[in-house]
Amino acid sequence: MEPENNITTADNGKTVAIVSYLTIIGWLVAYLGMHNEKKTELGSYQLRQTLLLYICMAGFYIAGYILLIITVFISLFLVSLLGIIMWLGGIGFLVLWIIGLIGAANGEKKPIPLIGEKAQTMFKGI
Repeated sequence: MEPENNITTADNGKTVAIVSYLTIIGWLVAYLGMHNEKKTELGSYQLRQTLLLYICMAGFYIAGYILLIITVFISLFLVSLLGIIMWLGGIGFLVLWIIGLIGAANGEKKPIPLIGEKAQTMFKGI
């Protein structure tokens, strides 16, 4: 007898992959609520990528804000320059996020530029 929900493994992995890109809370929901019940290769792949992406984003912003606080005391020019760098970095992370989300929506195991391959080796346990 066939199960009532007619979701294939690829669709289930695709759902986990997409949800993992919807903020860190989405990642937690995808990992704890969806992926633990039925692990898929696509879900694991995308969860590893988004985890490293979120870790890099957090590190980038924490370091940036620490430097911003320090530079406030040094020079207003450096604050402006650092603000521009932070803005450009944010745009860069947004682009990486969009590339990953598109890959997840297409059901592809396509690495995010710069960090995708590293994520697969760093988080093999996911």
